[in-house]
Amino acid sequence: MKPFLKWAGNKYQLVDRILALLPPGNRLIEPFVGSAALFLNSSYSRYLLADSNGDLINLYRQLQSESEAFIAYCQELFTPAYNNKERYYALRADFNETDDGRYKAALFLYLNRHGYNGLCRYNSRGKFNVPFGRYKRPYFPEKEMRSFAAKAQTAEFVQASFAETLAAAVPGDVVYADPPYHPLSATANFTSYSANSFGLAEQITLARAAERLAATGIPVLLSNHDTPLTRQEYGQAAIQSFDVQRTISCQGDNRAKVKELLALFT
Repeated sequence: MKPFLKWAGNKYQLVDRILALLPPGNRLIEPFVGSAALFLNSSYSRYLLADSNGDLINLYRQLQSESEAFIAYCQELFTPAYNNKERYYALRADFNETDDGRYKAALFLYLNRHGYNGLCRYNSRGKFNVPFGRYKRPYFPEKEMRSFAAKAQTAEFVQASFAETLAAAVPGDVVYADPPYHPLSATANFTSYSANSFGLAEQITLARAAERLAATGIPVLLSNHDTPLTRQEYGQAAIQSFDVQRTISCQGDNRAKVKELLALFT
């Protein structure tokens, strides 16, 4: 099952590798749910799916509660009349100003599919600022949204920090955490998809939280770049390292392999 959103760091291509390492449990907790690729392709009986991005969680909740009616509502924005620069920027302004949760959720999907490279980016004032993407015919993910809505009936979606989410874990839960990755080099820049940054202190805090949960019998699987820092901070985990191909130019024709890892704390 493919996610219905474009999303940086989407784990759809790595789902099988992740599922092979995840232990069984009653509930899967994801403190960085992102595109929800793992949720869509796993088979736990219950889910706690969290993210610091309130717009993302609002969209998931709207789709969960309204299903077909919300899908039809969103589809109205996927016509040629809305696929131009002027309408895009007008709707982006609406998104940044509206307090209507349903309208904002539909606009979030519209911006995701019509904006440049499917980016999700906010300025220092918390305003969405991704430019128009100039796609000939943006894809409306009707089938993917319908699959998500059906599976979402087993899930609870919350806007929360990773620390708040992990604090809700109890024995019988399994945690998969896919944080913003630690940079591969000191000069690499990371742009957060939410208004909050995720830096070195947060990486270390997450690693220590994983150790504490594992000590209480709650397994935690973490994804990240394979770097000296992550190797050091994940020293108590079983680590699997592998190569992943990444696009390193906006044209998508320049690719390089980078090292990633999965670290299982048990």
